[in-house]
Amino acid sequence: MVRAWLLHRPADVAGQPLVLAESPEPRPGPGQVRLRIEACGVCRTDLHTVEGDLDLPVLPIVPGHQVVGVVDAVGAGVEGVRRGERRGVYWLYQACGRCGPCRRGEENLCERPEFTGLHRNGGYAEAIVAPAAFTVPIPDTFSAVEAAPLLCAGVIGYRSLRLSRLRRGERLALFGFGASAHLVIQVARYWGCDVVVYTRSPAHQRLARTLGATWAGPAPLGPGASGAEPVAPSQPGGPPEADRAIIFAPAGELVPAALRAVRPGGTVAINAIHMTDIPSFPYRLIYGERTLLSVANVTRRDAEEFMRLAAEIPVRTEVRVYPFSEANLALRDLKSGAVGGAAVLAVAQETQSRKG
Repeated sequence: MVRAWLLHRPADVAGQPLVLAESPEPRPGPGQVRLRIEACGVCRTDLHTVEGDLDLPVLPIVPGHQVVGVVDAVGAGVEGVRRGERRGVYWLYQACGRCGPCRRGEENLCERPEFTGLHRNGGYAEAIVAPAAFTVPIPDTFSAVEAAPLLCAGVIGYRSLRLSRLRRGERLALFGFGASAHLVIQVARYWGCDVVVYTRSPAHQRLARTLGATWAGPAPLGPGASGAEPVAPSQPGGPPEADRAIIFAPAGELVPAALRAVRPGGTVAINAIHMTDIPSFPYRLIYGERTLLSVANVTRRDAEEFMRLAAEIPVRTEVRVYPFSEANLALRDLKSGAVGGAAVLAVAQETQSRKG
């Protein structure tokens, strides 16, 4: 038997909607492997799932899509994956491989995708089965707890960097500074880029500066915005104009602010699976061949390239570790902004203690 946190119906995380239950060990089918889970990251997308911001195709469901574990069973037909190997499972559980986007090499836009922790049981559990082809090796550079945030926050952040068209030596603006942004800044600095960070949190501003940001402060939200009056780009005391920007906070009002922050010909990439409505803004903010785009899901290429790059740098993950028994608390802390960096459930430690 294995334990897993089940969501039976979406609800505010303040009400502790996840329920711990036992079930028979999952068995890998053809092309699948089973991982004995060591750690699982706690992502804002998990929060959107648990609270019902996303349509939930399957209930009950085990959330979690930043899964690190050791392969302990291999299904028929699997090649290139061995028992005892450490591997990771990420957001894209599998793509159909047959639709137009898949044939074009855009499996992140698959018409019939399945996502980990949404369509298939995820990593808030002691074991998981997944298609071997959609798992990624975990470099020895990282412990399980350190590696978990790389599998979503890192991989989707890397895809955002690629789609933003950031070039070495350019200036990057980051809006929001949570789990993904604190990894992205390390890649950008490794590429020799200047980075400015827009965040309201003094703690996140300090972390951004520690990781190499040349400026950190609140975003200029324009007339009528509440709170302290932030400094706009190019004003005295404000950050210089950026070449590219990535929005991590799921706040639509940041889109006009990001467009103001980038130069003509610059790019604004929105890294959010769920976002509040974007307010209307004057055409002049996007005029000058500025590009605005969304970032949707990830591909196997993103996962493989980023994990190699993360080990090369090496990326340092800022994590707050929670016992497996405190999954509901981790989600509440994430929602309240109490987590600096990334939250991670240490599954193996508690499992071993229980068996011992």
